[in-house]
Amino acid sequence: MWMLVPVAFALKMLSVFLQPLGSVWSSLGPLFLQLRAVSWLAGGERNRLLQGRREAGEPSRAEGEGGGDLPTTPTSVNYHFTRQCNYKCGFCFHTAKTSFVLPLEEAKRGLLMLKEAGMEKINFSGGEPFLQDRGEYLGRLVKFCKQELQLPSVSIVSNGSLIRESWFQKYGEYLDILAISCDSFDEQVNVLIGRGQGKKNHVENLQKLRTWCKEYRVAFKINSVINRFNVDEDMKEQINALNPVRWKVFQCLIIEGENSGEDALREAERFVISDEEFEAFLDRHKDVSCLVPESNQKMRDSYLILDEYMRFLNCRNGRKDPSKSILDVGVEEAIKFSGFDEKMFLKRGGKYVWSKADLKLDW
Repeated sequence: MWMLVPVAFALKMLSVFLQPLGSVWSSLGPLFLQLRAVSWLAGGERNRLLQGRREAGEPSRAEGEGGGDLPTTPTSVNYHFTRQCNYKCGFCFHTAKTSFVLPLEEAKRGLLMLKEAGMEKINFSGGEPFLQDRGEYLGRLVKFCKQELQLPSVSIVSNGSLIRESWFQKYGEYLDILAISCDSFDEQVNVLIGRGQGKKNHVENLQKLRTWCKEYRVAFKINSVINRFNVDEDMKEQINALNPVRWKVFQCLIIEGENSGEDALREAERFVISDEEFEAFLDRHKDVSCLVPESNQKMRDSYLILDEYMRFLNCRNGRKDPSKSILDVGVEEAIKFSGFDEKMFLKRGGKYVWSKADLKLDW
């Protein structure tokens, strides 16, 4: 019985001590709930504002704000997962400086991170993207992005030389747009540029790919780099006959360390044309309805480019300065160092109808 006295005394003291705590909690409890509600409402308001800006076509962070209150949204991302290529285009500005390719599951992890950060469109490029595992690596990423991530748009830029019909049969349903690089409809000019491949004819292959795109319901697009060797060419007839959804016409661009400078693998200076020559080419083709021109000014900072390590590449200083990988620091942190000009992205028409379900094409 005497042993129970200390226990009873301790319980009594504990009850006395808890009474003030209870009264304190009764005062602070509602305050905590109010703070939580305010935080939730602020987060909801931020998300609604960000979504509203996306729908209105406004940049999520204005150029020059130096951080802003909202992070840049990676709406459209160009993932150059390989630098290896089977062509040797003299003006190439993403050259074979490494042979690295991320393991498939790591690439998928990064793509999921981008989707969660707001990515709507992914474009796979290189190098030549069909070179890795004969297109199987690319096909699996395309399927993952469309089937698992359910991205509105999945596209590819390729030189087209390694694409087989069997790839369309297996992965065509998951691909929205296939862009084929074609700088000339004169095969001798293609050879001069570096797109020649022995007995294979680049232009004839382009026609075959156009047929497959129609058969397997993939929107067909053409990319052309206007340079010293094709600047005087008239491509109206051939482009109209192929009838792509878009014909992207780029002015040849110099990037230090890629196609210019001591450590570059290309010397593109001999391919460069003036702004006036580029404008003359555009004027000659102004009646081509699918023409989408991009001068050096529009190109340089208006693309979100991921390299083979999933680092954003900043081209603001005329070279490609990499951020840290999104796999290491996350998308929001890495994108701060991308140099991305979101206003120019919108100005050049970077946001367009890019899902084949919405294009309403006559297959």
